[in-house]
Amino acid sequence: MRIHAIELHRIGMPLVRPFETSFGVQTSREVLLVHVRTDVGDGWGECVAGVDPFYSSEYVSAVEDVIRSYLAPALLAGQRGGAADVAPLLRFVVGHRMAKAALEAAILDAQLRADGVSFGSHFGATRDRVDCGVSVGISPDIPTLLDEVRTYVDQGYKRVKLKIKPGWDLEPVAAVRDLLGAGGLLQVDANTAYTLDDVSHLRELDAFDLLLIEQPFVEEDIGAHAVLARAIETPVCLDESIVSTSVAVDAIEQGATSIVNIKAGRVGGYLEAVRMHGACLTRSIPVWCGGMLETGIGRAANVALAALPGFTLPGDTSASDRYFAEDLTDPFVLEDGTLTVPTGPGTGVTVRTELVRHWALREPLVLSAG
Repeated sequence: MRIHAIELHRIGMPLVRPFETSFGVQTSREVLLVHVRTDVGDGWGECVAGVDPFYSSEYVSAVEDVIRSYLAPALLAGQRGGAADVAPLLRFVVGHRMAKAALEAAILDAQLRADGVSFGSHFGATRDRVDCGVSVGISPDIPTLLDEVRTYVDQGYKRVKLKIKPGWDLEPVAAVRDLLGAGGLLQVDANTAYTLDDVSHLRELDAFDLLLIEQPFVEEDIGAHAVLARAIETPVCLDESIVSTSVAVDAIEQGATSIVNIKAGRVGGYLEAVRMHGACLTRSIPVWCGGMLETGIGRAANVALAALPGFTLPGDTSASDRYFAEDLTDPFVLEDGTLTVPTGPGTGVTVRTELVRHWALREPLVLSAG
């Protein structure tokens, strides 16, 4: 496969409700889409970076710049190859995993569409439907939080994840635990908002029988998470810390995590995510698929990834209407708490290019081999 052109589409999609974490509040999702044109057909990928460098050092404008200045020229000048060649070819650029992942996803989509193979089949999916959880942002008050959670429970979501931060943790968790009852699947996500000084406070979460606490400390401090894991009963799960398979294995061996959140964009692409899944599976470490408010393009790939055998916990693969009134693809619809794994070639979804144009924040940037 030879790449003829790489198009970068920058769009803005309104969210159906504000989404707040310890990093801030989002009312819309600014997305960078990658559209590759090759001699075997086209493919689409989605970058999960946010508009600001709050969750990650990567952000949309920086991703656009590194693709334009470094990554796209290397791919356009490269010899014939496929998605498996993307990571080695782009290794000369340090980091920028989200940018690389978006390019790899688009190239993989084009490659598999040409081959008539779905993402799920290529990854090794073993299920045709995946269990879905929902991520609930920080609310202005407890009654508002409970109203939102009740809505998701009524819709059939199989697990609730609460965003927490200092000052918004024990009380909302206790209220949602009472709402869900003893058997309801509940976990919390701190998005690096705590420090080792908070260990005693975080130990109080043990009373609520949580599935896990996700990424309480800064991403660079694997050792602090190991200390916390020894001090509390609630399983510790790492998210932002896990940027590669080797880091995941190291964190597991240090005892810093007993569950891993796999986000393809954060680790550099779906092929690395599949490798990470395999490493965790051989070590009997459960994994689940995290979400980054993806459109249907990224959601389709995430659902395919979540159908692998090691994904034993419901992920953040919510239905389209959790975030968007309209999606860039046919909507993903929740049925009995699950989403269907696409079976069509590539991601298995068709991009609604009229909406890409309608929500465009500027004209697409076209990078070509010529």
